[in-house]
Amino acid sequence: MASVSGNIDTRQGILDTAHRIVGAKGFSGVGLNEILAAAGVPKGSFYHYFGSKEAFGEALLADYFEAYLADIDVTLAETGLNHAERLMNYWGKWQATQGSIDYQRKCLAVKLAAEVSDLSEPMRLALKAGTAGIIDRVTGAIEAGIAEGSLRIDGEPRATAETLYHLWLGASLMAKIERTDVPFHAAMKTTRRILNRQQA
Repeated sequence: MASVSGNIDTRQGILDTAHRIVGAKGFSGVGLNEILAAAGVPKGSFYHYFGSKEAFGEALLADYFEAYLADIDVTLAETGLNHAERLMNYWGKWQATQGSIDYQRKCLAVKLAAEVSDLSEPMRLALKAGTAGIIDRVTGAIEAGIAEGSLRIDGEPRATAETLYHLWLGASLMAKIERTDVPFHAAMKTTRRILNRQQA
């Protein structure tokens, strides 16, 4: 009988492999055989870890956002910087990773939102929960920046965080369409204006 840790490692191995493949090809365009072959897992064992492809997609998104949110927490707690600098670093890292052709963990929110939201309610809810977690953290960073005096905004922190996330999500889509990083430069300029960081 396989050990519990072995089961966990195999399941995580499937998810890690799928991040790369689905991030490049989308969810519907990838067959389970391709993912399992790349992960070195027999097809027959897939349903031991996931009840269906939809359940697999839900788990994939949950796993992605868990790692993504942990990365945000590290960035927004970086020592030696004020909250405004940490927040601007977050947007800079977004541009550096999502604008890179070779980056292996492309944003699944960008890749899958339009594709799966109308096809799978569980996957849509996983996307909704994950993106809400991102907006929560950006909201907290804005509030902390205002409290310490490193940020100044014209609206409410939550609404501003939502606007910024939507801005960067749109920039990521346009960068894919145009195959240029110009949308990211525009998003950064707008972000600095919204956060009154033009001279930062």
